Amino acid sequence: MALHVERSGSGPVAVFVHGFTQTGRSWAPVVEGLVDDHEVVLVDAPGHGASSAVAADLATGADLLAHAVGPATWVGYSMGARLCLHVALRHPDHVRGLVLVGGTAGIEDDAERAERRAQDLATAARIEAEGLDRFLEGWLAQPLFASLPPERAGLEDRRRNTVAGLRSSLVLAGTGSQKPLWDQLDAVRVPVLAVAGAHDERYGALARRLAGSVGGPAEVALVPGAGHAAHLEQPEAFVGMLETWLESHNL
Repeated sequence: MALHVERSGSGPVAVFVHGFTQTGRSWAPVVEGLVDDHEVVLVDAPGHGASSAVAADLATGADLLAHAVGPATWVGYSMGARLCLHVALRHPDHVRGLVLVGGTAGIEDDAERAERRAQDLATAARIEAEGLDRFLEGWLAQPLFASLPPERAGLEDRRRNTVAGLRSSLVLAGTGSQKPLWDQLDAVRVPVLAVAGAHDERYGALARRLAGSVGGPAEVALVPGAGHAAHLEQPEAFVGMLETWLESHNL
């Protein structure tokens, strides 16, 4: 069971892990300029893209990612941020730096987590009932993505996914199935950049909490004019923040 990986460029390794319903290629607007001085690694996460047949929970997914990539700076968005956090905790020798975009360390309240688990299972059932195209249209119509322009949503790339793969991802690695990691974050000793869109109040608060909870040097970056998918909504601003941070930590 191996994940699909694409590599380009040369230099220090930076791996990018996408969000739910995306693929590694979703990072294309972000990584174009980074290949000049980094080896950029794009991974299709379990249940997505060319890794659609790989079924894995977050812990197993982190193990597969670490094995597929090796030591690197890890950049994750949403679901990808949760996977990267698991890599940092399970394979600290594989993580030189950590960038978490729209990330969380999990839901601590048992009742709230159980409610989210039920929502994830209902969404998984809806994927099967609606089919891929209809589900993706509904997924991107959520208020969470209200500020994401349609031309930057990467709908065609999201159509590379499968019903079975997305369903397994939600069932096994959805936020409702994640054991909260907040009490373990002090073990993360590498530099961390916690990113959120300036208009995304919920994840802005989570970014501040993440940065305040890790054991290593941490910064918060709010991308102006962006919501939850900050790196897609304002790619130039995000890349500028990312490059400055990478340079400041020699990553």
